[in-house]
Amino acid sequence: MLTVDALRVRYGPLEALHGVSLDVGAGGVTAVLGRNGAGKSTLVRAIAGYLRPSSGRILWQGSDITRAPIGRRAAAGLMLVPDEGGVFRSLTVRENLELFAAGRDLGPAFETFPDLDALARRRAVLLSGGEQQMLALSRALLAPWRLLMVDELSHGLAPALAARLYAVLAGLAATHPDRAVLLAEPDPRVALALAGRVHVLRRGELAATGSPAEFDAATL
Repeated sequence: MLTVDALRVRYGPLEALHGVSLDVGAGGVTAVLGRNGAGKSTLVRAIAGYLRPSSGRILWQGSDITRAPIGRRAAAGLMLVPDEGGVFRSLTVRENLELFAAGRDLGPAFETFPDLDALARRRAVLLSGGEQQMLALSRALLAPWRLLMVDELSHGLAPALAARLYAVLAGLAATHPDRAVLLAEPDPRVALALAGRVHVLRRGELAATGSPAEFDAATL
């Protein structure tokens, strides 16, 4: 569904991605694995349209979207759940959900995350980090998407809550085999457990690609 071809992204004089090429197919989870600074967030933000590549191409279902605006990508079904800033902090939980849903039923979000129902009138700025991540991930339960990109879902979260969020993500992938999920993840154990395909980034370069069985979490 998605092809990234020789992608380069710069922050001023610093090049963060050095000609990265990879494919993302429909069904299951594809993981981009790498330590902090490897280029994972840069990659998903460039695919979503928040960063403009200096060279290379991004193809979505065969169409070149390298220079397409964010709105066009969103309309095509590309959705990014960032590691932070994924909610409107001045709005309440319910107001955030209503924006995500655009008139659709809010039930799926409240059924998956009952905590949000109890917090519906609270402003997002007053939520804990975990509650904000629940709220951010809930947009994938409410809004239509074809490619769901999730950037470091567990950043700063307790292990039990992180496991809960990963279970929701795995459920989304399993129930939508005609769609694609791309997870940017620093923890190799999580990436190898969730993904059917893994791409390893090191210092802005694609170091390895393969199935989880081809990697050892202890050496990544």
